[in-house]
Amino acid sequence: MPSGHHSASKIIPFITFLTATKIITIFPVLCIMPLYLASLNSGSNGNCYYIGNETEAVLIDAGISCRETERRMERLGLNIRNVKAIFITHEHTDHTRGVEVLSRKHSIAVYITAATHQSSGLMLSPELYRNFTSGNTIQIGAISVNPFPKQHDASEPHSFTVSSGGITAGVFTDIGSGCENVLYHFAQCNAAFLEANYDEKMLESGRYPLHLKRRIRGMKGHLSNDQALEIFTKHRSPQMKLLMLSHLSAENNHPQLAYNIFYPHAIGIKIVVASRHVESEVYAVS
Repeated sequence: MPSGHHSASKIIPFITFLTATKIITIFPVLCIMPLYLASLNSGSNGNCYYIGNETEAVLIDAGISCRETERRMERLGLNIRNVKAIFITHEHTDHTRGVEVLSRKHSIAVYITAATHQSSGLMLSPELYRNFTSGNTIQIGAISVNPFPKQHDASEPHSFTVSSGGITAGVFTDIGSGCENVLYHFAQCNAAFLEANYDEKMLESGRYPLHLKRRIRGMKGHLSNDQALEIFTKHRSPQMKLLMLSHLSAENNHPQLAYNIFYPHAIGIKIVVASRHVESEVYAVS
């Protein structure tokens, strides 16, 4: 359990803000065995997402430095010793920059496909290297991690859902289209990190060269606000409580713009925009 968090034995009305440890409990639920989520950073400058229960956790990607990962977790009251594994979605450096040092320093296993490992050039300690394949659930203590392939311009890109105590959270970023895999797994989630990379008008009128605009819009590029909104409104679970809009472009989107698009469709779901500069709060979903 993150330090300073007090589990509740009764129904929590609305949202409980525990500002000392930056933990927010999503309502209205019996707070037993929650799943804790935080974005440590989200954007083209680095991606790292924390998902865990009270004693174990995993990181999805490690795209910021080891030192910055440690600092941000410490500020949130999250214990690095609880992190038992790092799962790598694909080889781009904004998802892998910190993994080598973080893994070696804290003896954390790294789960990565063979093709992604080869493309990344990462020098991982052999005793900490773990291979995974699509459709095979990985058990990390009481945490189950389910990898599935997605559309992105990388060698063997995957996304993940993470489950513990009957709660499921998913990381859906760096996705060119809402393929069947993405839609199916999104529909299983109580909470999700969902990419809202760009606004169509901002991208079209922006300074990016045409070839880069085409890459971003392409089937192996990124999700726009409108594409992400369609996934959210048409495929979310009735049990969804938290949506963290993630991997926003610094050039082609704006946090307030993305929030304003999603908020009218929330219907009781908490909407958060993950920052490319600082860590988020910790959210307890149960």
